[in-house]
Amino acid sequence: MQSIEADGSIRNPWRPHDPFVRDALREAAFCELRLIYDSSNDVFLATLDHPEHGQGLGVYKPARGERPLYDFPSSTLHRREVAAFEFAQLLGWPIIPPTVPATGPYGEGSLQLFIEHEPSEHYFRLRDADTYDDQLVRFAAFDLMANNADRKGGHLLRGPDGQVWGIDHGLCFHQSQKVRTVIWDYAGTRLPRAWLHDIRRALGCLPDDDSAAALRDCLTASELGALQRRCEALLADPVLPEMFPYRCVPWPVI
Repeated sequence: MQSIEADGSIRNPWRPHDPFVRDALREAAFCELRLIYDSSNDVFLATLDHPEHGQGLGVYKPARGERPLYDFPSSTLHRREVAAFEFAQLLGWPIIPPTVPATGPYGEGSLQLFIEHEPSEHYFRLRDADTYDDQLVRFAAFDLMANNADRKGGHLLRGPDGQVWGIDHGLCFHQSQKVRTVIWDYAGTRLPRAWLHDIRRALGCLPDDDSAAALRDCLTASELGALQRRCEALLADPVLPEMFPYRCVPWPVI
């Protein structure tokens, strides 16, 4: 794979803010797959080829490679990955790498742009740097609304430009409360007024606006209703909570 450098780092010619990247992910051909080890489900680093935009890298998660869970419906995790991106887009928060539905060599799944990053710079390193506090607070708010049941430290990546990106959202949007996250260090932080405006606007779009159609396609009616209620609750009390009195931290934490 030409994107693996001599020092072992991985370079992706496609960038998350490239205007063409979502279309490129949808239209590109799969050229090569490499299994990403130590994942709970089958995950592949995919070399993609587009006739206009050349080669890029994506993370392909096929539904058939999802491990069955007792509390999440089978073969829905890939749709939740797409839903997380669509919800972030609806909020106007560019914090999730472009993610689209895809049919690859192993069938239906999700395809997310690969973000260049240094794996050692996970949440706990970013938190201690004091430079990324606003970005981490935004993720804490996002995870409350998305009901993220698996925000490990390694699911936050620092891109080459210093932007923090969130990955691995297959365990989001359950209708029952399931928040499990490592981001509890900002409890008591009040959300900025501009973010509340974003949430209020997104909430108004959820039921029937065209801008939320792709998100609605990924969720059931009960999951969508629960998402609306979580947004309303955060608007009513826009302060990050203390740790919940039940299991609210994932394992492992990174």
